[in-house]
Amino acid sequence: MTLLRTMTGVKRAAWLTAGVAILLTIGCSELTEDAVGIETISESAYKKTDTWVGRWNGPEGTSLLLSKRGVRYVIRIRSLDRQIAYEGIPAGDRIDFIRNGTTESLRVTNGKDTGMKWLSGKTECLTIKPGEGFCRD
Repeated sequence: MTLLRTMTGVKRAAWLTAGVAILLTIGCSELTEDAVGIETISESAYKKTDTWVGRWNGPEGTSLLLSKRGVRYVIRIRSLDRQIAYEGIPAGDRIDFIRNGTTESLRVTNGKDTGMKWLSGKTECLTIKPGEGFCRD
């Protein structure tokens, strides 16, 4: 911390920006090829999950944006106060990703099964866990 105090404002900002960029990169790269055996995933594993690519809306302005980057998916979850991105891989009828050291899964449900009353009438949804779901309008 002493090093940051002795730097000029420009140098300090550059160091902090670099640190944030490194943390964001680490946060988005929690799944590695070695950790999940991604090299063994066949193209057929993507047929179902590729249809999920796009925007999914939750209540009160929350959303999930799913995109594909190479053999991985990028899962961007917007909550009420921030957006965080994760990398995921297909695993049968779900996409697995690591969040805060825990493996989570994104799977197809209907609005009722999201556990969220605001989405109960929807028919095409993705759910991470009860109370955390997103649907297509």
